[in-house]
Amino acid sequence: MNPRSAAVWLALLAGVAAAQSGGTASNEAEQAASGELPARGLVSRTDQAFAGYTLVGPLRSRSVYLVDLAGEPVHSWTTSEYGPGGGCYLEPDGHLLRCGRVDANPRFHGGGIGGVLEEFDWDGHLLWSYTLADEYRTQHHDLERLSNGNVLAIVWEYLSPEEARRFGRDEDAVGAEGLWPDAVLEIRPTPPAGGEVVWEWHAWDHLIQDRDPQAPYFGSIPDEPGRIDINADHRDRPPISAKERARQEELLAEMRDLGYVGGEDDPEEIGERRVDDDERRRPDWLHVNAVAYCPKHDLIALSSPHLCEIFVIDHSTTSEQAAGSTGGRFGHGGDLLWRWGNPRNYGCGTDADRQLFYQHDPSWLRLDDGLGMLVFNNGGPRFEREFSTVDELVLPFDPERGFLREPDEPFGPAAPRWQQRGELGYFSPFISGAQRLPNGNTLICVGAVGRIYEVTRDGTIVWDYLNPYDGDPGSTSTTPGAPPNALFRAYRYGVDDPAVSRLKP
Repeated sequence: MNPRSAAVWLALLAGVAAAQSGGTASNEAEQAASGELPARGLVSRTDQAFAGYTLVGPLRSRSVYLVDLAGEPVHSWTTSEYGPGGGCYLEPDGHLLRCGRVDANPRFHGGGIGGVLEEFDWDGHLLWSYTLADEYRTQHHDLERLSNGNVLAIVWEYLSPEEARRFGRDEDAVGAEGLWPDAVLEIRPTPPAGGEVVWEWHAWDHLIQDRDPQAPYFGSIPDEPGRIDINADHRDRPPISAKERARQEELLAEMRDLGYVGGEDDPEEIGERRVDDDERRRPDWLHVNAVAYCPKHDLIALSSPHLCEIFVIDHSTTSEQAAGSTGGRFGHGGDLLWRWGNPRNYGCGTDADRQLFYQHDPSWLRLDDGLGMLVFNNGGPRFEREFSTVDELVLPFDPERGFLREPDEPFGPAAPRWQQRGELGYFSPFISGAQRLPNGNTLICVGAVGRIYEVTRDGTIVWDYLNPYDGDPGSTSTTPGAPPNALFRAYRYGVDDPAVSRLKP
């Protein structure tokens, strides 16, 4: 999450509210700047809204709320001393599972930092906590409960500058903070505090680089789409295959002999977007912001907004298999089974082929015609795409053979099957999410402005709510830089869901 000033976000909120209500954005912005915010709470509702309760966890508050379709709170939790660290969910037994933010971290920092996992009962009693926040590893952004009671968590891991260079990271892309590749841990809780790691996957086991033949993981990136290019976040051109590299080097040598090109030290300008030094040296190069589990096929989806890609890995592996490229149900160990959103990262496209733009919250869909996924596709100024969409994907998946892909072609699909564009007036360059509801509607959380829409398949708004909750009076436990009333995500639980059974008359 990239912090912006409160005044900027107030103006943005005013513009969104004006677009939705037909008002004048400039007048609304002036009112926002003077402290006169638009009315918050329920904006509109129709009888097409899915009956249930919406979980609302403001990023500037330790409190979490369940609100009904009238926009009224029907239950709340006031959590521990830790501010929100991202993911927050209701369990079937009515317990609240959340990430908490440990501010006093010895090394890690930035948007989405967590450090503690917590479980509370319906009455707000802390049942379990697990702290992972030291100078070598720190939990961040998200978590997911598995059916066996274990919890998946995203973790940053530390590589020193020397280790990052040894792994093949470009010299000018290594800063003083080193590199923080992501990992996924499966933790078996041991209440009331602590846990045991029973399965793990590490991104650094699945890297590739084409810069230094003497460094680990050297290879042809297009020939290894199951591996992550350690320089993908800053390279100025798409990677090329070994065969194409040899052909280009031969052609370049011929042209140099004929005097058509300069010496080896001349820069080669090819018109690709270049990245400034600060961004090149950021340690959090993947910034995985979501983990989602598919129990039917034992798959894990991960979202890397910095690479503008979604990854899928095989959870049926052992930890030893997950560190390699063989084993598991689909035979590829811990290598990526599928990736989508930015095929230039593995040499199968250019910037023009990108379809994800700093995305958040991929979630699995069980479709009549196969396996699907829903994702909030943020957009943002750096991508010249200042609108958000919610995209529905039909994945090229066969339960027996896994993810299908033609040789030398990008992973499918070629495009989303359904897309809800921001004509509704929503845009959020960070956080946010989307949930497909049992009635076929989609709940959209526009995180930056704290707005939640429910829309039908044709885009009709059937429920519209502006989060009225912000910080806790007198509390310093918050998410630094979060705009007023911002939400990481929001979720609807149906009236018949066991998670909210205590609300029944």
